[in-house]
Amino acid sequence: MRGGEPRAAGRAARVVAQAKINLTLRVLAREESGYHQIETLFCRLDVGDDVGVRVTSGGRALDCRGADVGPVERNLAYRAAALYADTAAWPRGFAIELDKRIPVGAGLGGGSADAGAVLRSLNALNPAPLPTTQLLAIATRLGADVPYLASDAPLALAWGRGDRMIVLPPLPPRPVVLLVPPFPVETEAAYEWLDQAMGGPGITGEMPEHHDGVYSLPQVAAWDSVTRIAANAFSRVVARRHPEIDRYLGVLGALGGCRIAQLTGSGSALFGVFDRDPDLAPLAALEGCRAIRTDTVGRVAQVEVID
Repeated sequence: MRGGEPRAAGRAARVVAQAKINLTLRVLAREESGYHQIETLFCRLDVGDDVGVRVTSGGRALDCRGADVGPVERNLAYRAAALYADTAAWPRGFAIELDKRIPVGAGLGGGSADAGAVLRSLNALNPAPLPTTQLLAIATRLGADVPYLASDAPLALAWGRGDRMIVLPPLPPRPVVLLVPPFPVETEAAYEWLDQAMGGPGITGEMPEHHDGVYSLPQVAAWDSVTRIAANAFSRVVARRHPEIDRYLGVLGALGGCRIAQLTGSGSALFGVFDRDPDLAPLAALEGCRAIRTDTVGRVAQVEVID
């Protein structure tokens, strides 16, 4: 997939755009604009897309390998670079290369991770980098996951449009199994299902030990307490349209050492967090599903500038 051909190459950067899971996800009231506010506990994973960004003397291009992610101009990584260039009046041109490894349409933040990686890369290359607040303001315009994925936080509590965020100390790394069903779930459709289930815009998501719309720091400071608040507002409405989700969750949760098993984002991917490396053999019975073994991380991949 390519956009307009850029001219002479300049400096470049590369970084792994790590996927995310939502250890908790609550959907709050819908604004008059139609946008739903959220409250979520984001956690980064070791698996990610390879992102390369090169500054050029003119033209804008994107080359994506590994997945069909639609028209160039609608791609989040391309849009992130264009917004950055318009805001900073720099660079004159750019060329982006994506090697996709994060499943598309699965709630793992692949497109948002790519956008965040592009913003971080351009800021690392910029002779006059934008302040963090301005970088995150650009990220907010791209989606609720992008501010977090444009940060260097392994773990963060975010709410509103994802622009209000508390960076948290990382939890000890744990094994994670991603289970990707043979069907995607469109985010817009999932929000519509949620509104229908509520009889209109409202607050949803059953959160144990949750009060006043805010988590206490002890609740997000250890795996034991995170396990008690883990939940996803989309689980019921997505499972109603795709009943096999409940079966997948049952098999995933029955693997030895599973601490949390639930949907991430609006789906369709599910994840399990484990105390020890699980035996993945039972997952072979889930026809059409793809299993990915990864880990949570204690450190976000850093941007490497290439002279």
